[in-house]
Amino acid sequence: MRHLPMLALLIAGAIHLLPLSGVTGAAALERLYGVAVDSPDLALLLRHRAVLFGLLGGFLVVAAFRPAWHRAGLLAGLASVLAFLLLAWLEPGWGEAIRRVVIADLVALVALLGGCLAIALRTRPNGP
Repeated sequence: MRHLPMLALLIAGAIHLLPLSGVTGAAALERLYGVAVDSPDLALLLRHRAVLFGLLGGFLVVAAFRPAWHRAGLLAGLASVLAFLLLAWLEPGWGEAIRRVVIADLVALVALLGGCLAIALRTRPNGP
């Protein structure tokens, strides 16, 4: 159980690093999200999103190996996946590519909650 926060952060980190390939351009973004990236404005915004996910994913991976950062990493990961899942729930009708992102974020959510539970159980006081 003591390695669960590390494993949770590595799983969430890997999931958050996946969109980083979108920084290479519109073709990669179209493959990732299944949407037409038909304007330079949209390409710029989505490429910037890829950079931000790369930064968050990198932080989660580094936090996995620094126990003092576990809580911060778990909270950052939870904020990211919960925000996306809430937005997806509020905006139904998305396609297959976004469905895969939702599934990946659900996997990350379960892992991150497991990491939080492991820390909570490890730090709870013993006895009455």
